[in-house]
Amino acid sequence: MPSFDIVSEINRQELDNAVNQATKEILTRYDFRGSKSKITLEKEHIQILADDEFRMKAVQDLLQGKLIRRDISLKSVVFEKIEAAGGGLVKCQVKLVNGIEQEKAKELVKKIKETKIKVQAAIQGEQLRVTGKQRDDLQSAIAFFKSLDYSIPLQFTNFRD
Repeated sequence: MPSFDIVSEINRQELDNAVNQATKEILTRYDFRGSKSKITLEKEHIQILADDEFRMKAVQDLLQGKLIRRDISLKSVVFEKIEAAGGGLVKCQVKLVNGIEQEKAKELVKKIKETKIKVQAAIQGEQLRVTGKQRDDLQSAIAFFKSLDYSIPLQFTNFRD
């Protein structure tokens, strides 16, 4: 029976490239001369450190631009509140959205059932498996999900006939 998976993942290599490009630009830009601003990629989040809130906003804009150029959706990153750090610096954590949460997966299953497309959706951990009898039904399900403006980026993988 034909099936495909719906996932929400970030390409880790492209994310690493975007952070490295942003870091290089911070080191070379004139308005960041003598600044202690830096971006650090960690396993579950990105840490941004800047001299003041003005520079923090500039670093955030710079990082967003690099992410967009690398085809990483801005829906997959969440900029948290700017906090004071030691030494007169400010810091901000950028949370990386990876996987589909249980509640959001249930919403997606409910929406696909409302469309009356002849497919079944099953939640499997942090992804959704959609199966159907015909390939055309699966393609119309993919088209439906692409038309949704959902709060997280959705990718369609593992299409099996």
